Amino acid sequence: MTGTPRTVMWFRRDLRVDDHAALASAAARGEVVPLWVADPALLNAPHHRSPMRLRFLRACLEALDAQLRDLGIGLVVREGDPAVVVPAVASDAGADLVVVTDDVTPYARRRDAAVRDALATQGVAFDPVGGPWRVPLGDLEGSSGNGYLVFTPFFKAWDQVPVAGRIAPPELLTGPALPSDGLGCLPAGDPPIAAGPAAARARLEEFIRSGRADGYGEGRDDLAADATSHLSADLRMGVLSPAQVGRAIGAVGGVPKARQPFWRQLAWRDFYTHHMARHPVVAGTALKEHFRHIEWDDAPDLLAAWREGRTGFPLVDAGMRQMAVTGWMHNRARMVCASVLVKDLLIDWRRGEAVFMRGLVDGDPSNNNGGWQWTAGTGTDAAPYFRVFNPFLQAKRFDPTGAYVRRWVPELAQVPDRYIHEPWTMPEAEQQAAGCRIGVDYPEPIVDHATRRVEAIERYKAAGGRYEEAA
Repeated sequence: MTGTPRTVMWFRRDLRVDDHAALASAAARGEVVPLWVADPALLNAPHHRSPMRLRFLRACLEALDAQLRDLGIGLVVREGDPAVVVPAVASDAGADLVVVTDDVTPYARRRDAAVRDALATQGVAFDPVGGPWRVPLGDLEGSSGNGYLVFTPFFKAWDQVPVAGRIAPPELLTGPALPSDGLGCLPAGDPPIAAGPAAARARLEEFIRSGRADGYGEGRDDLAADATSHLSADLRMGVLSPAQVGRAIGAVGGVPKARQPFWRQLAWRDFYTHHMARHPVVAGTALKEHFRHIEWDDAPDLLAAWREGRTGFPLVDAGMRQMAVTGWMHNRARMVCASVLVKDLLIDWRRGEAVFMRGLVDGDPSNNNGGWQWTAGTGTDAAPYFRVFNPFLQAKRFDPTGAYVRRWVPELAQVPDRYIHEPWTMPEAEQQAAGCRIGVDYPEPIVDHATRRVEAIERYKAAGGRYEEAA
């Protein structure tokens, strides 16, 4: 141990140097060893084997390393079990403290407990500072003392908490230079979108300058316009903090009215993060106990058709193909795709949750789980189980000309507007003219929506669903 305090700054989902409470705390003490651990338990887990997300992660880490080098010291990468790696790095560095940004998933809690215990045997402290939220858990306990199960009261309390001021990055970092394993454990190649804090900041500034932040309330559900912020992957990796977003849109002085719908949407991220932290059971099963016993179908052919965009439901197929190509899907399409899997194909929502986690660059355990349980009607503040999205009406409302569908389902490119969302209703002559023969070039719907809607409601009722849950 040296005379100057040394801290290991273990980066996880906080891959930036600006507005970083844990890094600022570590730098204020003295010397710093920046560390990222390639954890095989995470990288090899089925939920996390996402080539596009891993390429994005690698590019974010490369950007972080460049930022750290500009401050004086590079990122140390080590591969292995964090309960072994982190204490070893602390020992090699002569550090007396490991600082992290907190995490909330059940695995993260188990991992951090094991690391804390291993460090304690060496006399090294473990200190979580801040978290992946804008408002900490302890600030939003609600009247029960155990947080909120309904979003609207959560948002009202969340909105009252002032946006924190910026935490400037350290001017200089010093510390011992330790050997690094490098990032070879992550797939190389171009990330699906530009990665790192500078790219995230550029996306945020363009979202504001373009007017999309002010028009968010009217434009966010327009599938073809694609008027959302595209900041979800940046927030997921922590190259951008929620507070940075809040300050950029003017939340410090009170969010402008036109931007309040976007601000409210940002709050959903905290809502689901807080919820998983307080109710870790949701990571593996339904929050509502009676809905843990719904009879789901084991239908691998239907699941494969849904995953590959071959359902004959044009909006669903467009959304799933968009995700396969880009690693992203419009939120309205996510909800419709999820509803069709659960309420039309009668397949367990957890199957779809896993597909989304493998396909989405922004795949986030808390938010992905929360969104799926919302649509399935099994989670916190969920849609009532008997509220079933009609995928064809949704398409007509949010993609009225079919521009989104045509972009991602080229078989339907020449189908007239009046048939684009129900192409099987085209007369044979129209099919020939459009170059799209139903059942040959594009499938008929693999199930009947009206019939399956009734069946889904009956299954939820059999599991204990009650109409008064809508209240």
